[in-house]
Amino acid sequence: MRVRAPELVGRGWLNTDGPLHLADLRGRFVLLDFWTFCCINCLHVLDELKPVEEKHAGELVVIGVHSPKFVHEADPDALRAAVERYSVTHPVLDDPELVTWQAYTARAWPTLVLVDPEGYVVGQYAGEGHAHAIDALLTELVAEHRAKGTLQPGDSPYVPPVVEPTDLRFPASAVPLPDGRVLVADAGHDEVVELGAGGGVLRRFGGFREPNGLCLLPEDVAAEVGYDVVVADTVGHRLHGLALADGSTRVLAGDGQQLMPGDGSDRLSSPWDVAWWRDRVWVAMAGIHQLWTFDPRTGVVEVAVGTGNEGLLDGPAPEAWLAQTSRLAPDGDRLWLADSETSSVRWLDASGPSLEVRTAVGTGLFDFGFRDGPADQALLQHPLGVTVLPDGSVAVCDTYNGAVRRLAVTAGEPGEVTTLATGLAEPSAAYVDGPDLVVVESGAHRLARVPLGSAGTRTEGFAHSTQRPVTEVPATLELVVSFTPPPGQKVDDRFGPPAQLMVEATPPQLVREGGGRGTDLTRTIVLDPHVGDGVLHVAARAASCDADGGEGAACHLHQQDWGVPVRVVAGADGRLVLPLGGVEA
Repeated sequence: MRVRAPELVGRGWLNTDGPLHLADLRGRFVLLDFWTFCCINCLHVLDELKPVEEKHAGELVVIGVHSPKFVHEADPDALRAAVERYSVTHPVLDDPELVTWQAYTARAWPTLVLVDPEGYVVGQYAGEGHAHAIDALLTELVAEHRAKGTLQPGDSPYVPPVVEPTDLRFPASAVPLPDGRVLVADAGHDEVVELGAGGGVLRRFGGFREPNGLCLLPEDVAAEVGYDVVVADTVGHRLHGLALADGSTRVLAGDGQQLMPGDGSDRLSSPWDVAWWRDRVWVAMAGIHQLWTFDPRTGVVEVAVGTGNEGLLDGPAPEAWLAQTSRLAPDGDRLWLADSETSSVRWLDASGPSLEVRTAVGTGLFDFGFRDGPADQALLQHPLGVTVLPDGSVAVCDTYNGAVRRLAVTAGEPGEVTTLATGLAEPSAAYVDGPDLVVVESGAHRLARVPLGSAGTRTEGFAHSTQRPVTEVPATLELVVSFTPPPGQKVDDRFGPPAQLMVEATPPQLVREGGGRGTDLTRTIVLDPHVGDGVLHVAARAASCDADGGEGAACHLHQQDWGVPVRVVAGADGRLVLPLGGVEA
């Protein structure tokens, strides 16, 4: 049964001259990219779609449908800035109430839906890594619709925004140098910028793609390895070494390609921050929700923390779940973490016989807000920065609340959370300079000072859960992850089972039977009706390879993680289908 694509409904449009309707685009393919700007996987998809857009220009119109997770992302000015920040080069529908999201039954960020020239949905994909599948499907369908006479290429409706020049553009982080100079990771300009003691630009270092993190090496280590600063080149998927004496740079790790499941090569995935701790550079590998280490003396890169599952789960380092860790702050036996997607502040504890991950503030992927008080009751909204203050407390750049918060640490345990400053434009990092905290105010393209001597205030603020529709399910549920190999490919079972499915829940007691890992993409799950509400965490993989095989055959691993809010209700639909990818029937 062919499904007619629902109309595009939202608050307004960006990157185009006026409202777009599917009827206006009849005769061309339309690829809808459901995204939200906090999501690293969504940012990956923006990059991977660009070659597809270029290859099929005239025949394909890509439209971003921005369906926000956080309250801040629903602000039209914040969305406008994000569209510029992340170089979105196609029209964007502002969908703050998730109207179009629900019309297309999206369940994950990102979700991609392909509409044919006659206005019918012909493909749906969840997650990243599907560009090759969409390209293969388009290549097949373009020929088909050209033969039918239903393909009518046209001009792009994209209109670029006007950008005002500034010395810094969406700076992400900064580190002070001993002589008063400051290095800034200037993500919007793809540069590292050196500022003088008075704030003026002294030098610019290029060769990066949206660098977000900087780590100044100890002097003895820098002298030994021949560079002073490690740069987390986020969109470039590399670590660079920067020598301040002559401005030279070198690649330390990463080959410029994003690490995907199954890759065994020298690849990274969106390194966001770097910090010196325990005689290593620690790397917040935001793209795969892990912490890695890099030894500048040997060049060895290793996974140190996290399974790769996205969420909030404390425990031994190899078993913990992280969620798009952004900033790191060493403090003795602790490494503080800003875990942005769970709106949490966490730490890596090295005081015992093994490394442990613990949580100070935050409860999970979908709960956030602005509330001071005891750490276990306080709420943040997508914090990107943590900084250890002279008294041992932690300043938190509470990015989407536009605030700097302070987490007291008493006898080694998290204490009260208070608010030091508000009214900031997406603060993303900070460092201490005498009596002040210098805050990287990313949305205002500047560094700002917040006096540390001022007393913190306390506010109740607000509490919020992500406004995604809750799916009603029965106590016994059939979970189906649908997957069809792209045109010209087949399921790849040469090296074992071609699929993997993992199911867990928050709270864990929600799933009574059917949790854990398996190789079948269909599974029966028994839920506890006494628990009632929770989130199903579903991670699926499927492998496909060129059908012709032979030497040089291309193989791909398709992967997506879902966090599905559910409520156990008697009589609800007993089948939950999550599309990993494929052609609509």
